[in-house]
Amino acid sequence: MTATSTATAAARTAEATVYGYPRQGADRELKKAIEGYWKGRVGADELRCTAAELRRTNWRQLADAGIREVPTGDFSYYDHVLDASVMVGAIPDRHRAAVEADRLDGYFAMARGTQDVAPLEMTKWFDTNYHYLVPELGPGTVFRADSGKQVAELTEALALGHTGRPVLVGPVTYLLLAKPAPGVAPDFEPLTLLDRLLPVYAEILADLRAAGAEWVQLDEPALVQDRTPAELNATARAYRDLGALTDRPRLLVASYFDRLGEALPVLAKSGVEGLAFDFTGPAAANLDDLAAVGGLPGKRLVAGVVDGRNVWINDLGKSLATLGTLLGLADRVDVAASCSLLHVPLDAEAEKGIDPQIGRWLAFARQKTGEIATLARGLREGTGAISAQLAANRADMASRASSSLTRDPEVRARAAAVTDAHTRRSQPYSERAAAQRERLRLPLLPTTSIGSFPQTGELRTARADLRAGRIGTAAYEERIEAEIREVIAFQEKTGIDVLVHGEPERNDMVQYFAERLTGYLATQHGWVQSYGTRYVRPPILAGDISRPEPMTVRWTSYAQSLTQKPVKGMLTGPVTMLAWSFVRDDQPLADTARQVALALRDEVNDLEEAGSSVIQVDEPALRETLPLRAADHGGYLAWATESFRLSTSGVRPDSQIHTHMCYAEFGDILQAIDDLDADVISLEAARSHMQVADELAASGYPREAGPGVYDIHSPRVPDIEEATALLRKGLEAIAPERLWVNPDCGLKTRGWTEVRAALENLVAAARELRPTL
Repeated sequence: MTATSTATAAARTAEATVYGYPRQGADRELKKAIEGYWKGRVGADELRCTAAELRRTNWRQLADAGIREVPTGDFSYYDHVLDASVMVGAIPDRHRAAVEADRLDGYFAMARGTQDVAPLEMTKWFDTNYHYLVPELGPGTVFRADSGKQVAELTEALALGHTGRPVLVGPVTYLLLAKPAPGVAPDFEPLTLLDRLLPVYAEILADLRAAGAEWVQLDEPALVQDRTPAELNATARAYRDLGALTDRPRLLVASYFDRLGEALPVLAKSGVEGLAFDFTGPAAANLDDLAAVGGLPGKRLVAGVVDGRNVWINDLGKSLATLGTLLGLADRVDVAASCSLLHVPLDAEAEKGIDPQIGRWLAFARQKTGEIATLARGLREGTGAISAQLAANRADMASRASSSLTRDPEVRARAAAVTDAHTRRSQPYSERAAAQRERLRLPLLPTTSIGSFPQTGELRTARADLRAGRIGTAAYEERIEAEIREVIAFQEKTGIDVLVHGEPERNDMVQYFAERLTGYLATQHGWVQSYGTRYVRPPILAGDISRPEPMTVRWTSYAQSLTQKPVKGMLTGPVTMLAWSFVRDDQPLADTARQVALALRDEVNDLEEAGSSVIQVDEPALRETLPLRAADHGGYLAWATESFRLSTSGVRPDSQIHTHMCYAEFGDILQAIDDLDADVISLEAARSHMQVADELAASGYPREAGPGVYDIHSPRVPDIEEATALLRKGLEAIAPERLWVNPDCGLKTRGWTEVRAALENLVAAARELRPTL
């Protein structure tokens, strides 16, 4: 067959598909059902019925949009990597009895823990804000196939008349994401278990084929990272063995978030029938790489040309050009989003409060499926078949490019005037530290919390009443002041050394600020899963950023007026403001970060002027936004650390700057953490057993640090003995004059009963240890 005839055939058969879809429902029905189950208000059968109805709704929406092959198995009660652990029988010993007693309760125990048993560790899914539960493996791990969930959901879809494609975490990525189980040597490499795991995948694939699967998707996003020759050899062996199976469906191996790089020829030579690639952002390099290996003759190519991680409309003409180039490189070319649509909100049509002009520039999951279907039709039938859609798309793209809503000359001039002097404190850390100790006069092992306190139902009701006009601003502010008084009184009674005001006025650590900065848009229904039942509404960065007026000074100053102890000013840092928003795709991230940093600099300086001696600028997203390829790290870390310093460097030497990070792997950015030049850093450490403290010590980190001793993503309350043991472990790595005592993260999602007990135990542990130092 000639290249021309191959391209014609590939175009003629082009179909639309997606890798995954938002799970929560239009009104977050899944969250409400699961949390109701945890509280005993919803039964297991009712929860399962809610989940089944959400799956049916999702598949129907996809089919109605023109998606011929729908994903199955991507739905999850908590996390798809946890589902993979259950599927292969990798249940930690401490959870096995709970799982055997009740599968659903045991599943949630692995995710959340119980008072007596710790949960699985949680960390970020590559460079996204989604969190997964880390598999725990060791030399003694015995895998067992459990395909019940995957077969059941495929059977549901087939019974409803859909063509279903089960989606599984691939075996290589699963092992590369895993960690040594507690008690296993830290240098144990889970990938050595590959030969033990592959027969289990073979059994699951056979079960899915017997249930009616024509194709199965194996997600291997870990292969877009830098991989060693040994890891690439393991990948080749895995797909040689799986490809050689006779009792299996056809296999589609999917990669996303970046270019496949050195793993591309490995998969291209394998015996699988299809490969799925991301062709957006830095992953656009996959196009040239694919051509360089001679394409995928005899294979199916799924082209992710619609950005599955951002909310802007697709440039249909540009995507069609990419798809046209791909024709001839494979026997079949299908159209998809770049990754699962799990990472975007459900439906832009629900956002009635957004300027209609801006609304034309937005595409959430439902709109993206329409774009995918349009592109597939254009590929099959020619551009004439979608001429109206192309014309409308060109008009919308031009409208955004020329809009005055996106550009502010004053903001751009100020950003252009920034010099290196604006990003440096007036004194080095060693001199600042002495001045801060003299000003603050804190004890050894000072205690603090990360920022937020429980967001009670009363607080959420008050915010809703204010929005609806049922109460006025004065009544709302009285409610906030009452909450701050309660939080300050509790902290003083408990004996905490550096207090926080509790953030009762804040709906979210990014959205709160976005609503007060020009250039940002807030959504009403743009929920995206962060982990489990935790959903966030990332704001949208639509234009240039500035701060019209102070955002936090009023409430921080009020809290400080109630106590003689220092009250931390609390801000979200510029990198996290970008990472947890949907960012502009029409200018470099570094330019946007500088604009946000300048707005935050004004707020930091105003807090200091109002009397704040301690100011915390949180950057939990610094690590998660790190590019997946090492070659791209330097450029990113340069502008990321500069933007933090630009935010914080205008204060006096004796003002103490804190930062906070959580739920990521920090070992490979320790130099960048030092480059932030913060005086104190607090980090998640409870689930990882103080691993980060050892990493800080090994790197020679010279500043003060608070590795967390209270895992706030679990309902269990650490007792004094447990907190003391973690602090002793921390003291093995960090000198007592530099060690702080704090939870892993903010307390917003916890209840007051847990928080009171946990913080009282935390303070008691610090007091118990101080005399021994």
